[in-house]
Amino acid sequence: MMYEFPLSERIRNLLRLEELFARMGLFSKRESAADHHVALSAIFDVLGMAGRSDLKTELLQELDRQRNMLVSLRDNPAVAADRLEQTIDALQRTRHNLANLQGKPGQVLLEHEWLMSVRARASVPGGACAFDLPSYHAWQQKPSEQRIDDMKLWCSQLRPLEAALQVTLGLLRETGQSQQVLASKGTYQMQLTARSYQLIRVLPVDPQAIPEMSANQYLMWLRFTRQEGAAKPRPIDRDVAFTLELCNF
Repeated sequence: MMYEFPLSERIRNLLRLEELFARMGLFSKRESAADHHVALSAIFDVLGMAGRSDLKTELLQELDRQRNMLVSLRDNPAVAADRLEQTIDALQRTRHNLANLQGKPGQVLLEHEWLMSVRARASVPGGACAFDLPSYHAWQQKPSEQRIDDMKLWCSQLRPLEAALQVTLGLLRETGQSQQVLASKGTYQMQLTARSYQLIRVLPVDPQAIPEMSANQYLMWLRFTRQEGAAKPRPIDRDVAFTLELCNF
């Protein structure tokens, strides 16, 4: 199991959005009203995070930077030309779609009165009950095909943001170079002063070993723990082998 640890607030927010999009995509395709409630909750959370005024601008700037970097590699004989051009084209399409969004990502959903009324009540624990939101209860009783169509329409308003997110994080992960490391007695330290890393990825050989990390721009400290029963995870006091990837744009 791969564990990822962001080293900047920007990457931390992108990873959180990625998790929400994964939940939205999974549950919106299912048929039950309960699944669609989970998908809607994910949509509302995405809207909350996407409401940052600088998120769209940050992603557009990052896509531009990545495209310019890839274009500079066109004359490099060590780079596969076909794959390079495919990546550049994907970046251009993704940027175009995101830039053409009017207002903030999901602006159409933010102006949807009924959805926003559901969002306001859903933020209260148990607030989406039938007696609180009769119209939402009626929607949940519709045939699954109609609800799935609604979910597709609402999710489509966020697809350009999701695509930009996937491209950005995908390119970041590809920069990681794997190295095999041993955590002596379950702990490992590493100086990070050589480069400004954005993401650290850890893959333990033992799937029962759970990494916990503390890091800043100078030092990374990793400790492996093990979860047993109802007790909180306890430190592992034996050597733990793992794969380490340091990623940076």
